[in-house]
Amino acid sequence: MRFCLLALVLFQFYISCQNPNDLESKIKLPTVTIAVLVRNKAYILPYFLSALDRLDYPKNRLYLWIYSDYNSDQSIEVLREWKTFREAEYHGFYLKADELTPTLHPDEKNVSSWTPKRHRHIIRLREKALNFARRKWSDYLFMLDADVILTNPDTLKSLIWQSDSMVTGPMLESDSLYSNFWHDMSKDYTYKRTSDYQYIVTRDEEYLGCHEVPMLHSAVLVSLKHKESDYLTYDPSKVENYDGPLDDTVAFCINTIKIGSKLKLCNEKPYGYIPMPSINYSTREKDIQKLVNIKLEALSKGIVFPLDPLVSKYVTYPEPSKLTMSKIFMINLARRSERRHLMMESFKELGMDVEIYEAVDGKKLTKDDIDKLGIHMMPEYSDPFHARPMKAGEVGCFLSHYNIWKKIVENKYNLTMIMEDDVHFAPYFKEKLARVLKEAKGYKYDLLYLGRKIMLENGETRITSHTVRPLYTYWTLGYILTYRGAKKLLEANPLKNLLPVDEFLPIMFDTHPNAIWIKKFPKRQLRALSAYPLLMNPTHYTGMDGYISDTEDSIIMKNAKKKHNEL
Repeated sequence: MRFCLLALVLFQFYISCQNPNDLESKIKLPTVTIAVLVRNKAYILPYFLSALDRLDYPKNRLYLWIYSDYNSDQSIEVLREWKTFREAEYHGFYLKADELTPTLHPDEKNVSSWTPKRHRHIIRLREKALNFARRKWSDYLFMLDADVILTNPDTLKSLIWQSDSMVTGPMLESDSLYSNFWHDMSKDYTYKRTSDYQYIVTRDEEYLGCHEVPMLHSAVLVSLKHKESDYLTYDPSKVENYDGPLDDTVAFCINTIKIGSKLKLCNEKPYGYIPMPSINYSTREKDIQKLVNIKLEALSKGIVFPLDPLVSKYVTYPEPSKLTMSKIFMINLARRSERRHLMMESFKELGMDVEIYEAVDGKKLTKDDIDKLGIHMMPEYSDPFHARPMKAGEVGCFLSHYNIWKKIVENKYNLTMIMEDDVHFAPYFKEKLARVLKEAKGYKYDLLYLGRKIMLENGETRITSHTVRPLYTYWTLGYILTYRGAKKLLEANPLKNLLPVDEFLPIMFDTHPNAIWIKKFPKRQLRALSAYPLLMNPTHYTGMDGYISDTEDSIIMKNAKKKHNEL
């Protein structure tokens, strides 16, 4: 007996020490039932199903169990079409699509209502899914909400191999600090804020790993190999001494803890996304906007939601618009194709009609180019942080903006949006932009910042509810420029005293702290405003993985003689 126990322990130790990829070639992966409840999710199902299909897991080891009812959209149509083309790939594909149910439960006022009848119905379906997995002798049950987008194909394998807990979940991101777990729970079974929560969500280096939590939802992997799993339930009436709410998730989590197990939330990898939940009444338009928000969040991190051609016809995009602008420009180096692609995807999601303006590449600037353009570096300029003259990339950046200013004046564009190619748009960008423009309309501004680095926030004056008068500011991430503003910038003849463009602009609206530099530009009458809060942020900050600077990573201009050999 002791020998058998020792052998089992050694085998488990061996398994845990193996590389999952090596181990997969030697043994069959566990069987998994993936259970999904679908109601009015046609707008997001194409992405959910496409991401599910991309999971790096043998489909012949997977059961799909999907239940859909109480719909008022095309959810069932999407699911049936998907099943037609994908059913044969799985060990089993079980779709229950009930078209006879009404669109609302008897006690619901709208689809966002969480009423007793709706809760009881969800509890019953969760129990059906759990018992289905048990009957199929599945090793695991992966309970997924239909609005979870698993962008990491390794999600399922990773959760199976890394966690020793009976119940595990991948941490999901959203467009805020919302996620699919609670880090603490109050005595009355409601959410309780903790100081560590945000560090887990933002994946701070010290908080990477698997964390014990009291609540998991939306993406929950349950190991049915544990003996205690026989006592798992979503039904509050089956939980011993339960005094919590009529809620499937709360009951499941409380019961899991009561039977002596733990809930683990893993965040060592980015796994996927989940939209913000509806607080009040939701509409299809609001749901789509929340989907756009997380798609933009993912794009800012270089992730494009997968979309299978089989279901792409169910996805729609807004008609491209200039958003009341005469023109929208995005400055992009020709060799930065990946940035361009991600920005174009963002524009498609937002419905923005944008012209790509090919940036002046500092790498290609020659001494002859500088002489031909009549450029003279400001002799007194020295970078405030690095104590150095301008770099080639900074010259290219300035010329890119300068050339657009010239186009504005030549074509008499009334209002122009200019942005660089590393923009992370704020959630509800279009709605917030419209609000800012409406508020700023009566203030005769020349320049309106949408994204910048605020250097002196405390001294900035609030002008309207969502605008401020900017002080010293870095970055030219995104701004709106009027025809009058472009003329003022060109009339200052900045090429004769060249310095970085984000130093030049604060000089022109007369908030720059360097008294020597500002004397070079005696006419400083640019009227500037800034959106507050900002509507654009950088996709990456200095030091982050994936951060690239085409201005910093270039040579100092005064050393350029013929042609630069580095950026």
